[in-house]
Amino acid sequence: MGFKLEGPVLEGTLVRLEPLEHRHAAGLAVAAEEDRGTYAFTWVPRADEVDAYVDAQLTRAATGRLAPYVQVSVATGRVVGATSYWEPRCWRSEDRLDAVEVGFTWLARSAQGTGVNAEAKLLLFRHAFEAWGVSRVDLKTDARNDRSRAAIQSVGARFEGVLRNWSRSWAPGEDDRLRDSAIFSITAAEWPRCRARLEERVARILEPRAGTSDGGVTANGSQ
Repeated sequence: MGFKLEGPVLEGTLVRLEPLEHRHAAGLAVAAEEDRGTYAFTWVPRADEVDAYVDAQLTRAATGRLAPYVQVSVATGRVVGATSYWEPRCWRSEDRLDAVEVGFTWLARSAQGTGVNAEAKLLLFRHAFEAWGVSRVDLKTDARNDRSRAAIQSVGARFEGVLRNWSRSWAPGEDDRLRDSAIFSITAAEWPRCRARLEERVARILEPRAGTSDGGVTANGSQ
């Protein structure tokens, strides 16, 4: 039968990742419309497109190749964005997951720079490496998206290169164009160091003192 991506609820202190359902559509619509200035290269639906967006993600999920999540603020209970596991690869056995991508990620403007991105990546990476036992997690983004590239590197992923004409462009006005994709990864050998780095970063954010932040960037556009 082969491995099928099915992600459980992943609970953190700042963010809870819940498997996407139709009941999340209203919250996603509000989050997506807060301030769209950071979404230049990212697939983020407009409010009136959210139902179709949810349908598309759940259709992908039914194939076993996608496990879509909403990101929920623990403090407020509000939906603040989306993310996913994507593209499972089982190279050594059809029932053993060797590699997976984290992508289709975006956050509402109010959640950017708050630590949500760092903790969400910690939760996703930890489940992939420690529950599924993967050898590799990868992320990709439009090669032109400097903000997303900086955010991906800030959570410990290593830049591997640019694949030219690798996937469709999500930039406005580029519906018929392909984009170059910047590829990043974390391997199982690198995970302990990456985990410690992310845990320390989240702990600093949780300190009850003014001035802590998530570095001011988020991985909008990692897909």
